[in-house]
Amino acid sequence: MRARQLEVFITVMRAGTVTAAARMLNISQPALSQIVIHTEDELGFTLFERVKGRLRPTPEALEIFADAERLSAGLEGLRRKTTDLRLGRTGLVRVAASPPPAMAILPRAFTGFRAQYPEILLRSHMAPIAAIIDMLRAGDVSLGVAMDDRLPPDIEAEVIGSVGFACLLPTGHALAGKTELTLADLASEDLISYRGNTRPADELAHAGRAQGVALLPSLEIDVSISAVGFVQAGLGIALVDALLPWHQFAGIAVRPLAAGPEFPIALLTSRARALSRADEMMRDQIRAACSLVLGGDKARA
Repeated sequence: MRARQLEVFITVMRAGTVTAAARMLNISQPALSQIVIHTEDELGFTLFERVKGRLRPTPEALEIFADAERLSAGLEGLRRKTTDLRLGRTGLVRVAASPPPAMAILPRAFTGFRAQYPEILLRSHMAPIAAIIDMLRAGDVSLGVAMDDRLPPDIEAEVIGSVGFACLLPTGHALAGKTELTLADLASEDLISYRGNTRPADELAHAGRAQGVALLPSLEIDVSISAVGFVQAGLGIALVDALLPWHQFAGIAVRPLAAGPEFPIALLTSRARALSRADEMMRDQIRAACSLVLGGDKARA
């Protein structure tokens, strides 16, 4: 019994008449009758008897009806699932990001995605770039967002934006009177910034050499968000990415770094693994969210 024959059989069983069944299936009565006849011919036994204008199921029809309903329910579930997969409405989307994009970009991306596909489970991981690469390789996440595009050849890095640096000062610091700071302004200050051999540290060191300024942090950090408490405690001025919404933290004055370097925001995927349709739609949301966040930063500047 083919899928269409199964659908007609179940509909006739439920409706009780050819007229009602044809109306429910939106086909003509002769067409429905022909499907029933062909089905009976293929099965080798009669499914319905006509009694006073109604169709009475035969014992054979009653015998197979429960199995037919279960099979029909399974086919309908399969139809829904394939439709959901085609439209990206099912499954799990897993994204790993370093702290700045995780806090500044992913909330917007997830909000836009959730508005369109509320039934898809989202999973977020905040991790350093080395861990993001490991998760992409293992298939633990499908997408990554990091502030570096210098990656191994098996990781695809699509640069979706770039960001400069910001200076975080304790409230009341003498340099807070300036609208922006330069590397020269920071040369004699206690500096809080990235540890060596990281992309931000490399960019700052290169810019310092170009401007004749030696940058020697007195306190090194792995992730920029950790600088907040140190600045609030008066341990120095932090030179960190300008992506995070630093103005939301109390006790801190934020000033842009003038003539400073920029480093990339990259959307990461594994070259060895294909993305699902839902992953692809999340990728689009991340691109759009990054554009909005960076556009907002420029507007505030």
